[in-house]
Amino acid sequence: MPELPEVEVIRSGLTAHVCGRTLSRVEVLHPRAVRRHPEGAEHFAAELDGRSVLDVRRRGKYLWFDLADEPSTGADHRGRPGSRARRAVLAHLGMSGQLLVQPRGSTDERHLRVRFEFADGGPELRFVDQRTFGGLSLVDLLGASEPPVPEPIGHIAADPLEPVFDRDGVVELVRSRRTGIKRALLDQTLVSGIGNIYADEALWRARLHWAQPTSTLSRESGRALLDAVGEVMSEALRAGGTSFDSLYVNVNGRSGYFSRSLAVYGRENEPCRRCGTAVRRDVFMKRSSYTCPRCQPLPAEPHW
Repeated sequence: MPELPEVEVIRSGLTAHVCGRTLSRVEVLHPRAVRRHPEGAEHFAAELDGRSVLDVRRRGKYLWFDLADEPSTGADHRGRPGSRARRAVLAHLGMSGQLLVQPRGSTDERHLRVRFEFADGGPELRFVDQRTFGGLSLVDLLGASEPPVPEPIGHIAADPLEPVFDRDGVVELVRSRRTGIKRALLDQTLVSGIGNIYADEALWRARLHWAQPTSTLSRESGRALLDAVGEVMSEALRAGGTSFDSLYVNVNGRSGYFSRSLAVYGRENEPCRRCGTAVRRDVFMKRSSYTCPRCQPLPAEPHW
């Protein structure tokens, strides 16, 4: 599943192609792609007709399109009189979702789910999803939050690349939990955007084992770990993200190449890039966790 750097690469690409453009037609080709929009596919398409895209934003692994306000006609979409709708298209890519910018009239992708056409007749935006685990929905923005975020993800914490991210505050929250460090990193209510790949890479950089109890994490080690998270994500951004197959691509269909720089993730039995010890793989939450046994020794009282 794409993590923060991959979603940020996509967000950046979309900003250059869709901001300031007005939608003229939205075609939902598979209802599952908008299953999180309770009013259904026809309503989703109709509500977007004539709307302009103001910006493309992201929090953690989610991204959304800020839409221009729709002038009130006496009541909003929930029947509230005299209000203006502040809405956004919220996107989650799931395991295989792609947002691609393609020339209008070009051959449809096999797993094309939603097509967005624009009034200027230029390139269209396509949501392609082989496994249909991802999805789109039209949602309200929480005006009380800063920056405003979509209502369904209002509970998700800020991510390490956001200006509002409070590193020291997150360290204290992590240290107050009774769990393992990696589980805490993956908890999107504590810090968003971190998945299996970048958790392993940051833990290796900070010389911490994934099973170390959070209660034993010092403030200094916690700060170093979150700094490592920011560093590895920034490096991944510069490399276009991490691609292991053709399912993650940017808006132009290109893969990222940060996989070439991974220190431990996916490198079982290969030498640690720091000390040469063979990298170890452990089963973690039905997935894999990679560590260097020498650089990241198992704590005396691990939290599994």
